[in-house]
Amino acid sequence: MIETERAAERAEKSMSAITQAKRVVVKVGTSTLTYENGKMNLRRIERLCKVLSDLQNSGREIVLVTSGAIGVGVGKLGLPSRPQETEKRQAVAAVGQCELMFMYDKFFGEYNLTTAQVLLTGDVVANEHNRRNTENTFMELIKMGIIPVVNENDTVAVDELEGARIGDNDTLSAIVAKLVEADFLVILTDIDGLYDKNPAVDPGAKRIPFVPEVTDEIRRLAGGSGSNRGTGGMSTKVEAAAAANRAGIVCCVMSGAVPEKLYDLLEGAQIGTVFGTGKR
Repeated sequence: MIETERAAERAEKSMSAITQAKRVVVKVGTSTLTYENGKMNLRRIERLCKVLSDLQNSGREIVLVTSGAIGVGVGKLGLPSRPQETEKRQAVAAVGQCELMFMYDKFFGEYNLTTAQVLLTGDVVANEHNRRNTENTFMELIKMGIIPVVNENDTVAVDELEGARIGDNDTLSAIVAKLVEADFLVILTDIDGLYDKNPAVDPGAKRIPFVPEVTDEIRRLAGGSGSNRGTGGMSTKVEAAAAANRAGIVCCVMSGAVPEKLYDLLEGAQIGTVFGTGKR
């Protein structure tokens, strides 16, 4: 009974942190931004930008972490799949990142908001001096009312360069949330939260609305990899949520199929899976 009461209290505290969140980091995955064929889902991107613009206008401060450079590049170049060779992935990322930023600039611009591209690598945030400079850049952009659009610099970050590769944008979103001292991290994906069983094979699977702490059991539930267009899966999202929670930041993993549900979430509706209790 005591544990149940504690869990309920933590859940209530988390929802309060969400509704009161001033600075919000939103991460969107490749599977949300593109169709199965790799082409950009323009209707969904436009709706996402409209919602984020409206939230910014309402007084919240939005930072967008976006995947999709390689996926969009694959679609634009008409390739059958993501290249395996490092050099080709970097070239495809260069093409895709250009296309991605063009669309964000266009859609946010329609609502009179300015965006700024911020490309990060692991060595930038690992080095104290570079990290401080990165933090200062973010803070100045936010102060100016500009929406930072963040991605890993896939064109130069490779596994062979020690510390250069972050690896996936779920991890990146938690890093960015800490860098900007966010109140809330939202991870938009192609599933509406963490389930107690695999919903793809078990129709009786139930969504877990609240996770007070990321345990080994939660990690086991999250197993598996992402779509053929992205690099992450639920496991990377759970680890990102755990990293955010350690920094005192509440996190929610939810479906990005209907961007307007962000309004409901920020108004206190129980959507997706919420992790942690937020800032103490």
